[in-house]
Amino acid sequence: MKNFFTTSFIFLLFTSFRAQNSFSLDTLVVQTTRIPLKVNETGRSINILTKEQIQELPATTFYELLQTISGIEIQSRGGFGVQGDIVMRGSTFSQVLVLIDGMRINDPLTGHFNCYVPVSNMEIERIEILKGAGASMYGPDAVGGVINIITKGFDSLKNGTSSSGTINYGANKLINSTAGIFHKSNKFYFGLGVSLNQSIGDSIPPVIVDSSITLEGYRNYFDIKNISLSGGYKLNDLWEIKFRSSILSSDFNARYFYTTNTFDKSTEITSNWFNRVQFQRKTNLGSTLDINASYKRSNDEFTFNPDFPSTNIHKMDFINFTVNNYKEINEKLIVKSGIQGDSRKIESNDRGNHNDFHFGAYLMSVYKSKNLVLTTIFREDYDENYGFEFCPQVNASYSMDNIVLRASAGKSIRAADYTERYVSNNIVELTPKRSLGNPNLMAERGWSEEIGINYSPFKNSLFKATIFSRQSSNIIDYILTNESEIGSVSDIGSLYLGEDYFFAKNIKDVNVNGFELELNTKFLISENSTLNWQIGYTFTDITNDTLGIYLSSFAKHLVNAQLILNYNSFQFSISGLYKERTAQAAESISSNLESSYGLLNARLGYGLMDNKLSLNLQVLNLLDKEYQNVLGAKMPGRWLMGGISWRLE
Repeated sequence: MKNFFTTSFIFLLFTSFRAQNSFSLDTLVVQTTRIPLKVNETGRSINILTKEQIQELPATTFYELLQTISGIEIQSRGGFGVQGDIVMRGSTFSQVLVLIDGMRINDPLTGHFNCYVPVSNMEIERIEILKGAGASMYGPDAVGGVINIITKGFDSLKNGTSSSGTINYGANKLINSTAGIFHKSNKFYFGLGVSLNQSIGDSIPPVIVDSSITLEGYRNYFDIKNISLSGGYKLNDLWEIKFRSSILSSDFNARYFYTTNTFDKSTEITSNWFNRVQFQRKTNLGSTLDINASYKRSNDEFTFNPDFPSTNIHKMDFINFTVNNYKEINEKLIVKSGIQGDSRKIESNDRGNHNDFHFGAYLMSVYKSKNLVLTTIFREDYDENYGFEFCPQVNASYSMDNIVLRASAGKSIRAADYTERYVSNNIVELTPKRSLGNPNLMAERGWSEEIGINYSPFKNSLFKATIFSRQSSNIIDYILTNESEIGSVSDIGSLYLGEDYFFAKNIKDVNVNGFELELNTKFLISENSTLNWQIGYTFTDITNDTLGIYLSSFAKHLVNAQLILNYNSFQFSISGLYKERTAQAAESISSNLESSYGLLNARLGYGLMDNKLSLNLQVLNLLDKEYQNVLGAKMPGRWLMGGISWRLE
């Protein structure tokens, strides 16, 4: 595996020097920075997944797309988008903010649900990944980074009707399909997206723990459905309205997703309903006002073991609104300001009933000179959990021919979610080694810094090097703690005397340091043939001796790579990753999390009808690697599927 990535890197260097003038990386415009800027103007480390990559990569879900990007680690608990956590630059999964068209979808119940994205791949115009602190722009949770999913309806869609999709059938009775249809006229826009991932799952054989304990075999089944409707209407020359309504439901085997208990036979059923409306006013004087409101309703039913009458039922309501005003003062200065409000509420038989709110306001400016672009952001937040908090940010980029120097520094904050504060607090008798929430948790605070360089030896190649650092206090994680040290928390029932529990605690000081290396190139082979190749390496180190479940599970060495080849009517793509992390073991279920592993996914397609229709064959986990991202949760082996894709415009 290591030899593969070494060879790939050398080949990529070679092809970079052969690249022709097919595109320019520095012209890509980023929206996640609030004020639209070219990549080289942001002063930040930013990656973009285009709609072409989304449709051509060997990836069936949002998770699989993200794991092709350098610096992003996906800690999946099953295949095909069943559940996964996003980790960036040594963050915990709750420290990454996920947006749809600039509106947050992070779940206040638990960070495990942050990746339940209620849009199909075919609705996505691009995915923008901003690494490092983003709290000054978007408020709490944006510690490790921000991921913004930009859909076609909320971006610049051309007039006309278009459709794209794929239908695949595969091993273990897999049905993997996604489709989208879109129409736009001068005043009207309409979009519809659907997706389905369904399978009886991998067969996991019985495990003999010892002479007295044998764990029965099972199948990692899943059934995930999504439907999304979006639209827009231009009321007049000034005003435009846009909306989105999406429903995502999932039913899956969750055995060993959260525990390594021998009695774990977990199943889980979730549903997410996301709604958003936007009113936007544009003038010819360089100003834009947008008013946004969103509502998310989530339901979760978790059964630990059907042999015991204990099902955790959670209902969550999240309301988010923002008002933003953009103004071009002159050709050198742009200013944007806005306010944000959040209302959060849960009803849970396990965590209790709770609600709180958050409010924030920001002022952002971008100054452009001949070579320098300077961004400053000032934000004031109020949250019921930590009071008032000031979060500043400064980014700078300096251009010299084909070299861009960049630097960034900013503050971030995150309050504990409802699970970290209240999980298992209402359980009368809690068995050992279960997770236990702490209502007295303090908010996480941190400062992030990075410096980097972008070097483009040719117009369509880009080399990036970034050094990053984050100093945090009161980081929240689950620490194995004896019952005698826990004391009385909330409404907790009885704990077993002398037994240990994974108790949510604040870790005083946690420092993260590391660096990233990335190489991206695209060149024209012939009039109808292109090659796009990306590869990146990330080194991350966390200095603290008191690491819990999640802080200790990050990858110290991480390699992400992707290749997309379009050669006349043939399409070939491959993605790969390699990671090294701390090994873990669970003797109770005879499970081991390896210290390292590598993965390869591949896709082959043949275009028909001027490439409007294509036949495709796809293999996930090509090398049939046995591995785990989370201790206990076995990931699928080699998975073969084939089907039809189309792209009509």
